Amino acid sequence: MARDVSDATPIGARDELVAWIAEGEKPREAWRLGTEHEKVPFYRSSHAPVPYEGETGIRALLDGLSAETGWDPILDRNNIIGLYDAAGGGAISLEPGGQFELSGAPLASIHETAGELDRHLAEVKRVGEPMDLGFLTLGMSPKWSRAETPLMPKRRYDIMRNYMPKVGSRGLDMMFRTATVQVNLDFGSEADMVKKLRVSLALQPVATALFANSPFTEGRPNGFLSMRSEIWRDTDNDRAGMLPRAFDEGFGYEAYVDWALDVPMYFVKRDDTYHDVAGASFRDLLAGRLAALPGEVATRSDWANHVSTLFPEVRLKRYLEMRGADVGPPERIAALSAFWVGLLYDQASLDGAFDLVRGWSAEDRERLRADVPRLALDAEVAGRPVRDVARDALAFSRSGLSRRAMLDADGRDETHFLDPLDAILARGRTAAEDLLDRYHGPWRRSVEPAFEECVF
Repeated sequence: MARDVSDATPIGARDELVAWIAEGEKPREAWRLGTEHEKVPFYRSSHAPVPYEGETGIRALLDGLSAETGWDPILDRNNIIGLYDAAGGGAISLEPGGQFELSGAPLASIHETAGELDRHLAEVKRVGEPMDLGFLTLGMSPKWSRAETPLMPKRRYDIMRNYMPKVGSRGLDMMFRTATVQVNLDFGSEADMVKKLRVSLALQPVATALFANSPFTEGRPNGFLSMRSEIWRDTDNDRAGMLPRAFDEGFGYEAYVDWALDVPMYFVKRDDTYHDVAGASFRDLLAGRLAALPGEVATRSDWANHVSTLFPEVRLKRYLEMRGADVGPPERIAALSAFWVGLLYDQASLDGAFDLVRGWSAEDRERLRADVPRLALDAEVAGRPVRDVARDALAFSRSGLSRRAMLDADGRDETHFLDPLDAILARGRTAAEDLLDRYHGPWRRSVEPAFEECVF
């Protein structure tokens, strides 16, 4: 999340939390997409991680980008921790280990989001190159230990860093060493949200397989094709995973709110102070009986901030967030948005994708989620190879994009953004498998060449 929300409007009842989500409903003509991606910075000359401070550190990079773009700084205790485009709605933020994130503005087409990405990468290059900075296109930093990874000065991350080891073995790896790409999409009604959520949850491991791109940890193969995805399996299972209740009869806004209320909180922000309430219940804050903050009652910003700390494979806020993919080069960042827009924004494709997954049991979905980080396209679900399911899903997506008929200045529709995924399926090999081939071949069992070849 680019920045924590500030809205002191009190919330006094569960129904208001439900209404907050329902406010996200939009008519089809107003549906937009917002693409977010993280990238791990490094020094090109040494392949070392980039600290926050210093003349060529992350702070200096943010200062330079603020001057370059005119975007407003986001501050935390007088430290610049991000930038915000007040006119367009985009933002730049920092993940805990310095992963540099673009949270794209809500845009109408994949053409626009690809253009936004190109502009951002050009700006980062203009500012970063004189500072010896590069950015990896991998889903996990391939070389450094957690101890070698720098800390960013964001107070909410201090709270998370203390809490994570209490609820899982991998939370700190998730925070400091992984990088993802996601797309945020709208819904038109509660029923539309539920169908999109079910389809995208079921198919999220298929996207994980297609985008698998994190096979190295601390300088050697880690045994997985998407270690980033595997890390999420033991980060904090109270707030992560496949959200099985989404497939229960009668699921909707209320059921999601009830689940969210039972997920322990991280913090409550009052003015410029983050209060560590990790493990406490939002229900207690809603009732005005939170032990750490006696008498404080919940506000709309408390709810928005709490919902942003939930990490299922697909997250519901006032839009849906697809969270299953490793980051990759620019063409695959655009491909992720195209894949989900084609599936979810065209009714015929959404219906077809629903039929594709409707027969899967909860056990099928969980087994698929467990197998994909290691096997990717070689995993199976309900007796079918994932590569075949991916081929069907990609066909639905391509048809949906074709029917959208969103054309660029050259008259092309959005279907060409899926070409990188067609290539992966045609070859039957993920980017991670290609990287492992290079590691065992021309890279001579070293990840150092990744800092030359896997770079934005």
